[in-house]
Formats: sequence, C-alpha cells, structure tokens
Amino acid sequence: EAAKIQGFVWEDDNTLALDENTYLVLALRYKELASGGEENGGGEEDVPFDIDGHLTEIDTGKIDADYMNSRFDKYLKILSSGADAIEIQNTVNALHQSFASLSQEQQKYADIFLRDVQRGDVTPEQGKTFRDYISEYQSHAKNAQVRQLLEVFALDEGKFNALLNANITAANINEFGRFDALKNTVDKAKAKHYFEQRDGESLSIFKVNMKIDTLFQDFIIKGGFDLEPLK
Repeated sequence: EAAKIQGFVWEDDNTLALDENTYLVLALRYKELASGGEENGGGEEDVPFDIDGHLTEIDTGKIDADYMNSRFDKYLKILSSGADAIEIQNTVNALHQSFASLSQEQQKYADIFLRDVQRGDVTPEQGKTFRDYISEYQSHAKNAQVRQLLEVFALDEGKFNALLNANITAANINEFGRFDALKNTVDKAKAKHYFEQRDGESLSIFKVNMKIDTLFQDFIIKGGFDLEPLK
C-alpha cells in the first residue's frame, strides 16, 4: 500500500522481479500464516514473527480464476480424448501449477476432486467452474466434520450451529454464556471415552472438561477440522 501511495502501479511497463499474480499468491500464503494455516485438529502454534496488518487485509480474491478454469477445461478435453498417460499427466501438472492461487485447504480438496474425476467417480457438469467443485467438496467435508463432532459428543445441534455460524473469536466465544451452555450439553461419558481412547490414558473428569473446552473452541474458531483418530 505504501508503494501505491508513492505512485506504484502494476500496469507500468518496467520489468519487476515478480508480477501482480505472484504478489497476490504470496499475500495469500501470509494471510494463512496469520490465521493459523492448515487445520491440525486443535494444536496451537505461535507465528514466530509479526505480520504487517496491512498485508493481511489485501484482497487476494482478485487472483483471476479464469486461468485455472482454462487449464481445467483443457485437462477434461485431454482426459476424454483418449490421450496417453504422459500427455494426461502433463496436463495435470499444468493444472497443479495454477493451484498457487488457492488456499492450502482448497488445494487439498482440489486434489481430491481431480482424483475422483480421473477414477470416473465424478462427471463434470456443464457450466460449473473448477472453484465451484472445490467449494462443493469443502462444504461436504465441513458438514461431515460437524456431524462427526455432534455424534461423538452428543451435542445440542442448535446451540452448536449457532456458535459455528456466528463471527466467533476467542474473546467473544462465551458472550452471554453461550459457550458454557453448549458445553453443558455434552455427554460426559461419551467425551471421556473419546479422549481416553484418543490419548491412550485414563482421564479425570476435570481433565476431560479441559479437553472439551480446548477442542470445541478450536473447532468453532477454525471452522472445523477432522477429529484425531482413536488409538
């Protein structure tokens, strides 16, 4: 932003070490660092350095999806044309190069979608963009994560969804006692069983309650993640 104030514009003909698309991709990576990055099931890691607040406000949504969609369309044509494995793989590699404009989570679901297409499990629909499919896969995955949490802990679905769909931060999560009210709906016997199986040790109710608090808070603030597998 400081450079723009001084008259910098991307449209200038001067040669730069990076272009606007690369700059926006790097900004997206920094925004992920600021927000905690990839979901990890509730672990916490401090970012080892401060990230300029102005950088986290950059509109990385400006990254043009047309390039990625054109490569996806080319991949579909190659796949349906009976091309050999080498040509198909080259097209896949070219499509992967456009993934830099996606978040890490979006890249994960993009890969899952492509594997489904290659196996013939999914038939692409006319008019749907590559990002449409990624969003669809993300949505299905998030719904599955929520269903899993509700089932494991026998939570009140209404109270949980109200928190999940609100603009929740660590500072406001328990406004009006709403987080405490949610935790009070937990089936403590089921929670104790889950954490003891996951951690491989016997736990007191006090420790179970602490783990409930940490897990639920992380899940709600991060928007969901897969629960850690049981041992």
